[in-house]
Amino acid sequence: MDVDRGARRATPRAERLSLSQARRAALAAQGLHRERPAVEPGFRQVTAAVRRLGLLQIDSVNVLARAHLMPLYSRLGPYDVGLLDRLHSRTPRRLVEAWAHEASFVPVETWPLLEWRRRAVRDHAWGAISRAAEEHPGELAAVREILAERGPVTAAQVHVELEARGGPGRRTNDEWGWNWTAGKRVLEYLFFTGEAVSAGRTAQFERRYDLAARALPRDVVEAPPVSDGEAIRRLVEISARAHGIATPRDLRDYFRLLRGVTKTLLPAAVAELVEDGVLVPVDVEGLRGPWYRHRDAALPRRATGAALLSPFDPLVFERSRLEELFGTTYRIEIYTPAAKRQYGYYVLPFLEDERVTARLDLKADRQAGVLRVQAAHAEPWSTPATAGRLASELRTMAAWLGLDDVVVASRGDLAPALDAALRP
Repeated sequence: MDVDRGARRATPRAERLSLSQARRAALAAQGLHRERPAVEPGFRQVTAAVRRLGLLQIDSVNVLARAHLMPLYSRLGPYDVGLLDRLHSRTPRRLVEAWAHEASFVPVETWPLLEWRRRAVRDHAWGAISRAAEEHPGELAAVREILAERGPVTAAQVHVELEARGGPGRRTNDEWGWNWTAGKRVLEYLFFTGEAVSAGRTAQFERRYDLAARALPRDVVEAPPVSDGEAIRRLVEISARAHGIATPRDLRDYFRLLRGVTKTLLPAAVAELVEDGVLVPVDVEGLRGPWYRHRDAALPRRATGAALLSPFDPLVFERSRLEELFGTTYRIEIYTPAAKRQYGYYVLPFLEDERVTARLDLKADRQAGVLRVQAAHAEPWSTPATAGRLASELRTMAAWLGLDDVVVASRGDLAPALDAALRP
């Protein structure tokens, strides 16, 4: 850190924000504070939305729509998902898959800022992946050859090729929950360390692996190294801009800055950003701090948006933050036994203005062509207008998903009003 920083800038006095102001700042940073555009968004709008968020989490659950597709829908409304596919699977790529907030799409310029994690694979990857190079050296060498000769390829194609070469191609299940071939483990090791990247996904959502040196833009591959301290500082700034207002816990969670060098580098990065005026200390009414506002964070007078948020939406990543700012306790119940679920399997909070007013358990029944509301529960801030706004949102979502109708089950205290609002 520059020894003259303290002399140049005194520690600023904390601003004071009401809880409502803090909520609106958070929503504005995420692009959720106003009604969505009336026209179908194009490539420029999709690109800008991704850059505003900084990352899109990827998850294989497809009960409603793939996890990375939903945050853009929540902010832009119905959009052509092919535009997002174009960003990460066609040359020149503007997005790349990386371990960021779990597996995520990030802008390609963020790729060099995550090199510290790729380098420290033993600290950040789980055991089966972190040990792959030592446990499967033969497969590692063979997979590198396959990628160089045939990439991009799927894990299934690599498995077939390894068997054709006389390799074991065996499946291993020495860790609970995994039954991956040695080739798959090696591929994931190369993906984690950055030697390989995803060149796109198949219709079945399988990664198509290729060499990073071939798949990424040249200026990204040849970018000069970034020091660990500078990388963490820039990641924290991306996180702060996406949050609008945040605690150190929020800033740490966005890019999962939880282990290794980040334990010491993150506090230093926050302090530097405060000294440079990028982060402004704030006191939030009724909440324990410290809190920081990004200097460019907007503070709208009102929030008028309405959107269903997926369990993997950046606004609800950090459940403690959601509870503090919005008073909403939310847990994803996918892995909870059915009999013990409180709200349902795939539950989406409904954001109305600046509060979460309802939560819905949704399922896209593609065979029947309907969007199923399997449960609908009101939150304490639900209003007489909530059912009608939800009905409008569900009709729009169903059309975006290519479904013909919305069917409401009887479960939940909001279900009768929502069902009535959906009737002609």
